Amino acid sequence: MTDRKHEIATNLTAVEERITAACEAAGRRRDEVTLIVVTKTYPAEDVRVLSGLGVRHVAENRDQDAAPKATACVDLPLSWHFVGQLQTNKVRSVVGYADVVQSVDRARLVTALSREAVRAGREVRCLLQVALDADAGGRGERGGVAPSGVPELADLVAGAEGLRLDGLMTVAPLTGEYAGRQRAAFDHLMDLSTDLRRAHPAANMVSAGMSADLEEAVAAGATHVRVGTAVLGVRPRLG
Repeated sequence: MTDRKHEIATNLTAVEERITAACEAAGRRRDEVTLIVVTKTYPAEDVRVLSGLGVRHVAENRDQDAAPKATACVDLPLSWHFVGQLQTNKVRSVVGYADVVQSVDRARLVTALSREAVRAGREVRCLLQVALDADAGGRGERGGVAPSGVPELADLVAGAEGLRLDGLMTVAPLTGEYAGRQRAAFDHLMDLSTDLRRAHPAANMVSAGMSADLEEAVAAGATHVRVGTAVLGVRPRLG
């Protein structure tokens, strides 16, 4: 085994142990939580290693990095998640490889995604990115729709051709009332998910938690956690 493969395998095992322990502490089954490995800034070779180790979900946040990487790994049994702020001029490219877009946060983006999904003959799964630090009607510092805007945007996605509403995503806020209170933030997201499922019962995916706070997300009820650094190490600096 190469040094890099050994490093990734060791880290992946440690993360799996953390998720398992968090599930046990929360009285949940391990299969209730899906690990998505965030592969942004890492090479396609690392994605191949992850796939060989059994990882089936990877995430990217920059189309210019993700598109060639997805092409290089097209033969692998992977689901690709796009988790970054998405500009409409990148939608056509992203729809070409992303199975799930987790960062849907505005009506204009829904329209663009629907148009390109139909053109490509694909169904794109969508999560609404919720900005828990946003004022009513506004967007968060890292993108995302305000909690009050979730019902309207959800209806728009659910009615859009080529799209499927799968649930909600958030990033724990760095500022505002939830700064340093990840569990409270994730509990709020779960409340929003409960409300969403009353109108859209199948939209039961909740993506929350990263390397530093996955335990809080699992305790709150997240169905998916997005982990990068804890699996792949400290990210190389982008040029």
